[in-house]
Amino acid sequence: MPVRNRFAEMMPDLTEWRRDFHAHPELGFDCHRTAGIVAEKLRGFGCDAVHEGIAVTGVVALIHGRARDSGRVIGLRADMDALPIHEATGKPYASTRHGKMHACGHDGHTTMLLGAAQYLAETRNFNGTVALIFQPAEEAGAGAKVMCDTGLMARFGIAEVYAMHNRPGHPLGEFNIRAGAFYAACDEFRITIEGKGGHAAKPHMTCDPTLVASHVILALQSVASRNADPTQNIVLSVCGMRTDSEAFNVIAQRAALRGTIRTHDAGLRALAAERLRAITTGTARAFGAEAEIEFLEGYPVMVNHAHQTGIARQIALDVSGQCLEAGYNMGGEDFAYMLEERPGAYIVLGAGEGPGLHHPEYDFNDDIMPYGCSWFVGIAENRLPL
Repeated sequence: MPVRNRFAEMMPDLTEWRRDFHAHPELGFDCHRTAGIVAEKLRGFGCDAVHEGIAVTGVVALIHGRARDSGRVIGLRADMDALPIHEATGKPYASTRHGKMHACGHDGHTTMLLGAAQYLAETRNFNGTVALIFQPAEEAGAGAKVMCDTGLMARFGIAEVYAMHNRPGHPLGEFNIRAGAFYAACDEFRITIEGKGGHAAKPHMTCDPTLVASHVILALQSVASRNADPTQNIVLSVCGMRTDSEAFNVIAQRAALRGTIRTHDAGLRALAAERLRAITTGTARAFGAEAEIEFLEGYPVMVNHAHQTGIARQIALDVSGQCLEAGYNMGGEDFAYMLEERPGAYIVLGAGEGPGLHHPEYDFNDDIMPYGCSWFVGIAENRLPL
């Protein structure tokens, strides 16, 4: 089952759809235009049912196979939302919406699942039902969780669920996957350090929160280097610092830090949160300052199920002949919520050379669409054999 010839024939349409989505990016749950086009096309393909408005703008379409006596339903998911980035590609189909850009390839993911939907509706070479899940708010808002919280899996009787992401910098058509923990749990923190401001010429009469914040930043690096088991994966990054002073001769009253913690283990995730609080509070008090800590628990670890990962790997090998063992990824992925509710797997597809994800010059490589479409179809036909 290599790349299906049908998708080569469909490439002009697929490319046109993808570039239209790219030119009209939408953020979070506000994917009304995208969802409307998706629903319209799904109905045009002859899908047996199209459900809109799930998690605000989510769309789920059902395609029944030639036989349905298996009673099984397999879910295939694509994300639809863009990012708040100013595009710098200079492409003819570049974003027409200032400050919004498809910089992660969700325009391509949506298009590949649409291509698979058209093929599956035409051929129906399976026994059961395929549920096509078009999800908003992957980048922020945990759209997958919101869809699951509406009863997505039970409502449509989904038994297994699968998804895919493109990956620039890897050879075109090369798949990568791993069983077990794959993408990291992603938590955020915000720290406010309250000191005592004053004149820069009289620092002894102040409690400088900038100095305290600098010590906190350095001390927090001990979480990874001295608190975590060195065989475990952890990233703790302080990504920004601001004070309430913009003058060169004023010591600020307060300083604010923000950052992220990423882990692949629940125990280490809890330990990192506890050490963040203890180190920050203790360091601040040692200097005579006070610290307020806000910890925001984000997406959980995304865990691929072993059996379904083996199937996804075999389908990838059938499609392109290339499927390597993936390393751990410290990025976050809200498909984790769907994999908590149902067994399934998430795979990445090499997109060739070019700017990376979330870069203002990134553009989805249309040449990978036949691979992605074929993989989605292969999953459906393998898990729902006639």
